[in-house]
Amino acid sequence: MQAAIINRFSNTKTWLFVPATRIDRVTKAFASGADAVIVDLEDAVARADKEQARKDLEIYYNSQDYQPIWLRINKAGSEEFFKDMAFCQQMPNFAGLILPKAEQAADIEKAHNDTALPVMALIETALGLYQIDTMAKATGLLAFSYGFLDLCNDLHVQVATSSAEIVANQIRYQLILTSKVHQLSPPIDTVYTDFNDDKGLEQRVQLWSQMGMSGMLCIHPKQVLRVKQSLQPTEADIEFARRVLEEYEQSGQAVFKIEGHMVDAPVIERCRQLLNQLLAK
Repeated sequence: MQAAIINRFSNTKTWLFVPATRIDRVTKAFASGADAVIVDLEDAVARADKEQARKDLEIYYNSQDYQPIWLRINKAGSEEFFKDMAFCQQMPNFAGLILPKAEQAADIEKAHNDTALPVMALIETALGLYQIDTMAKATGLLAFSYGFLDLCNDLHVQVATSSAEIVANQIRYQLILTSKVHQLSPPIDTVYTDFNDDKGLEQRVQLWSQMGMSGMLCIHPKQVLRVKQSLQPTEADIEFARRVLEEYEQSGQAVFKIEGHMVDAPVIERCRQLLNQLLAK
């Protein structure tokens, strides 16, 4: 069951947020090419507006335009969380749930068991980061992501500094390693807040993708295309992979040289993965 859920979302690279107060933007969000759309019922919605936001989402859910969305629910244990659980039980065709400020496996399992939906756990506190190994064992967990600004506030890290980048990469590494060990989908990287900084976004995408993460949270439709373009292998990468596999299949040698590069089993496997990904598209 867990493996089937993970395989279902293995090609989901772009996760685009839409405030639950702007349900009219959901159709546009899907039109942007986003692989998944997250309707945010937590931080993006004032408490006084949450009930109306649920009603608006229900109208969209029952419309002919509906496409399965992910819902970022409210923090586990809060009054709004229990309202979200009751609401989701009436909406079985959601794609899944985003659990913010995740800190314990029991909360992930409650969200999953109450709704039968897969859960992405957002790590946004020091306690949550400390307990990722325990949470990784939770039934219904698809993947981890993280809210870096929230974590910085909790850890007293100064954002937009070289020190913050060190911390961010440590978080990425911990999530990648834990996800691999517990056979979860690779983690999803946090948002890039400057949606007008195309170059910075491209560099971020290259960073997390090279580290082995599976996708990225997006806050603006214009980021979706940029992320997908940044994930495309270069013609040089593709040509090198083809030459490696051709040489391997023809010679049968376990170790050889291509363009001055030593090629062995890990390189051959990486080239095979790259070409298989291209064929799968």
